[in-house]
Amino acid sequence: MQDIIIIGGGISGVSATYEIARAGHRVTLLEKTRLGAMASGWTLGGVRQSGRHPVELPLAQAAVARWQTLDQELGQPTGYRQGGNLRLARSEDEVATIRTLVADQRALGLDLEFLPDLRAIRAVAPAVGDAVLAASFCAGDGHADPYASLAAYAAAAVRHGATLREGVTVHSLVLDKGRVIGVETSEGALHCDRVVVATGVHAPELLGPRGISLPIISKLVCVLQTVPAAPVFSQVFGVANADAAGRQELSGRFRVTNGIDDWSGDPTAWTQDGLQPRVRDIAALIGRVAQVLPGVADLGIASVWGGLIDLTPDALPVIDAHAGIDGLIIAAGFSGHGFGIGPVTGEILAALTLGSETRFDLSGFRCDRFKIGQNGRGRPGQAPLTLHG
Repeated sequence: MQDIIIIGGGISGVSATYEIARAGHRVTLLEKTRLGAMASGWTLGGVRQSGRHPVELPLAQAAVARWQTLDQELGQPTGYRQGGNLRLARSEDEVATIRTLVADQRALGLDLEFLPDLRAIRAVAPAVGDAVLAASFCAGDGHADPYASLAAYAAAAVRHGATLREGVTVHSLVLDKGRVIGVETSEGALHCDRVVVATGVHAPELLGPRGISLPIISKLVCVLQTVPAAPVFSQVFGVANADAAGRQELSGRFRVTNGIDDWSGDPTAWTQDGLQPRVRDIAALIGRVAQVLPGVADLGIASVWGGLIDLTPDALPVIDAHAGIDGLIIAAGFSGHGFGIGPVTGEILAALTLGSETRFDLSGFRCDRFKIGQNGRGRPGQAPLTLHG
């Protein structure tokens, strides 16, 4: 039986821990702060297929199938609801963008509908404002509660024998003759035969000293949560240029986010206070959301926070067991849209860790697509527009 360590308490790490534990292997998850402290906690919680890159779409489609029965599988509620996803157009240029999105994704086999006018949109979502001209609608998309989902995965993993340790920082990977044999932590050295690095913006800190240079840059997202309101909106919405997105939670609160912004901080030394959005960012976000959901402008603000996104040059994650170090598996760079595919990412990471076959083509997620890897170099480039949540 192998000893396996998962580093990182986001949905990728926690779901992988669950999958490996239920396969009967010894697995320990190490998280430096608390589960969901980074992107998987502050995320919008979208579970979408629409707007996915063709390489990522098969994972998203399989993930939607898993989400529908995940509450029963894990034995706890995840807050998952399949209310659909609306991608909204506010100008004629954005209408053209949405038309192209629908045509391209329907060609890939996704059941995506073009709603050509406000009347068609309000037949699906009556709360949408007059400024919206057209939209795409994917009825198969939905959303889940981030913390409830992580808690459900964690509890199920523990029931299957996994060990979860919060407040433990991994300082370095320990190698012997090009193979992982353990990790050095804030509580001493731990032996393992396999290690999964699922640490988001912190992945380069562990991988860089071992010659693996991931071209990940940190971006900042502003998140706003309102006070509870009567349920009026069951979908997740986004906009054509990706500068706003949101949903109404089961509690009645709206959770909304802006697009990704530059962040000049140090991901090795961030604090939550250092991620607090600026007043002008909050004001801009409120204006964008009020344009498409006017009722939100009349609600009180309950909380505002910032979160970091681990963005790659092509806005696709690295999911790879071939980076040049035996026993090392990498899952990082999810670029703000890793939550929804989390159940399938966990399945894939378990397969890579245990040396079994996976049902997905992972060639588009390999490290070497950036021409980097063991003793290689990589430089972050200009990432394309990415839809988070």
